[in-house]
Amino acid sequence: VSPPAMSRRVVRQSKFRHVFGQPVKADQMYEDIRVSKVTWDSSFCAVNPKFVAIIVESGGGGAFMVLPLAKTGRVDKNHPLVTGHTAPVLDIDWCPHNDNVIASASEDTTVMVWQIPDYVPVRNITEPVVTLEGHSKRVGIISWHPTARNVLLSAGCDNLVILWNVGTGEMLLVLDDMHTDLIYNVGWNRNGSLLVTTCKDKKVRVIDPRKQQVVAEKTKPHDGARPTRAIFMADGKIFTTGFSKMSERQLGLWDLKNFEEPIALQEMDTSNGVLLPFYDPDSSIVYLCGK
Repeated sequence: VSPPAMSRRVVRQSKFRHVFGQPVKADQMYEDIRVSKVTWDSSFCAVNPKFVAIIVESGGGGAFMVLPLAKTGRVDKNHPLVTGHTAPVLDIDWCPHNDNVIASASEDTTVMVWQIPDYVPVRNITEPVVTLEGHSKRVGIISWHPTARNVLLSAGCDNLVILWNVGTGEMLLVLDDMHTDLIYNVGWNRNGSLLVTTCKDKKVRVIDPRKQQVVAEKTKPHDGARPTRAIFMADGKIFTTGFSKMSERQLGLWDLKNFEEPIALQEMDTSNGVLLPFYDPDSSIVYLCGK
């Protein structure tokens, strides 16, 4: 082996060395969007290979805007919206199996599923494909099943988690006796066989929806009083964000086989915004976003 090849093999390059965001030029941004001012800890946006959707302010009802990814620049103030809800929209999620289908959850207690055309419509989209009614209070969380077609999860302020068959509009199952308080977030594992939830009662629960059972739980993964979030990694570990007793933002990594002790627990800073974790399974990178 010649010496240059030798030395090249010894220095292991970090796979993270290119993970730096570059601010885009003005013509590549989306400008003049009136993002919703509702106080709710969700990301208010969702993106897929075709579109970006953003929950926007809307007088009286609830609306979100859908923009083709290529249509950057200043957004026309009369750009059509998706307006079917009678109260603010709290969460939106693109269907993983069809880039023209998006679901929205609202304070009006309903979940609506929408078909978005590839062209920009002339007027507002007001007719959902299906309206899912089953919650008695506002619905703040929705998430499509990652592998099963037409299965959508919603979680509401009635402490219920409901799985829907979107094709028929029927409830597949209702998890109604698991959470004693407000549900902060719900996430699927990679193949959709398990759910992880965080709740105001300070517990992280891992739920097997088919058995309708809590298969693991951890009380107070973070000691602080403020909201916790949890997501699954591709290998089945669980990543959490929360707050320490001293109100520092914390990150935790947990193994279900030994849920008592964290694999890692790390302080970040003392900002008071809830950190929303986003996971890229291809590169095993977690991105944290604060509002």
